[in-house]
Amino acid sequence: MPMQEGPGVGVAVVGLGARTAIGMTAPSSAAAVRAGIPGFGEHPFMIDTAGNKMIVARAPYLEDQAGAERLLALAEPAAREALAPLTNLREKNPPIPVLIGLPPARPGQPGMAKVVEERLARALGDTGRVGPVRVVEEKGHAAGLAALWAAWRALGTSREEFCLVGGVDSYLEPETLEWLEACDQVHGAGPENNAWGFIPGEAAGFCLLASETACTRYHLPCHCRVLRAALAREKNLIKTDTVCVGQGLTDAVRQALVGLPQGTKVDRMICDQNGEPYRADEFGFTLVRLSERFT
Repeated sequence: MPMQEGPGVGVAVVGLGARTAIGMTAPSSAAAVRAGIPGFGEHPFMIDTAGNKMIVARAPYLEDQAGAERLLALAEPAAREALAPLTNLREKNPPIPVLIGLPPARPGQPGMAKVVEERLARALGDTGRVGPVRVVEEKGHAAGLAALWAAWRALGTSREEFCLVGGVDSYLEPETLEWLEACDQVHGAGPENNAWGFIPGEAAGFCLLASETACTRYHLPCHCRVLRAALAREKNLIKTDTVCVGQGLTDAVRQALVGLPQGTKVDRMICDQNGEPYRADEFGFTLVRLSERFT
């Protein structure tokens, strides 16, 4: 997927919200991460093929919701938290578009984009600020950042003042966990105590983006600025006969770094490494190719 040009200036992040296995808000989740609290524990009833309870990262405050209901129980509070900075605004802004990244259809979680889209829009209707909800699908782990990319472009090239961007996922449906183990992707599962999988979890995260003009006009605090966002497509996928050498990730990172002052190097990176060799390999190849851009 070739990179498309976006705004020439940064877009401000003015609101944050999260609902995770280690916190019910963005600040509490961030504090838990900084403290090294993983939130891993035994699943209440799911066992692997060796008869051991599966280790998962489960939101302990959720009841027995499943499917779209569970995704909404994660997404709605996180979205409201991100919208909180607008609560006391006296001026009536135009309806804020919502972009949300969802996982593709899979065992235990059939395509439910339409259900989540409609119910989230209805749930946030009482805020009086949210407009249409649009789902970014079929982007896998990149769905949330794909939504961020779309919002970044829209805020810089249109009259939109705000955009609410987020993502939500849960791997904890029984059929999903069985499918993951069958694909040899559940960490610690099975007779061989799989060392190369990941811990299935669940979470939602949202951020409220604002144009520079809106940030100034409404006197909103700016947590940070999104200077550039990029998307690229990886052709050599996991669980295929091809070998991934991180070309898609390299292309995305290279495009994201376009426009930085000459000689500027990245000294901090936040990424979603989860223990799978596939991800570690593509990340390693990317760092080797772009080593001159990092400290």
